[in-house]
Amino acid sequence: MNKKSWITALFLIVAFLSLTGCVPGDETNTTDEPAGFFWGIWLGWIAPISLIIGLFNDDIRLYEKYNIGWWYDAGFYIAVISGFGGISLTRRKKQKVTTEHRSD
Repeated sequence: MNKKSWITALFLIVAFLSLTGCVPGDETNTTDEPAGFFWGIWLGWIAPISLIIGLFNDDIRLYEKYNIGWWYDAGFYIAVISGFGGISLTRRKKQKVTTEHRSD
């Protein structure tokens, strides 16, 4: 990797980690204000980070227990599926080597 790639990767990691301030179980969502569809999307995107943080902090969970139900579930699973599948969009595809056949 060149220097620009390292800087970009480092920036993305720092930005992503700083945005994980709202993880499931951090008392952001309560019974009075449960997590909705968009919270489900956000928490689905940061699920891998929540899992790692949860290894060291018993209060942090992978899934928000105070949620509105089906809509939260839909947002969470949409984000998990699309978030992990979206990683392949950043990979470069190998170029196919073509050989030309001559027919004389």
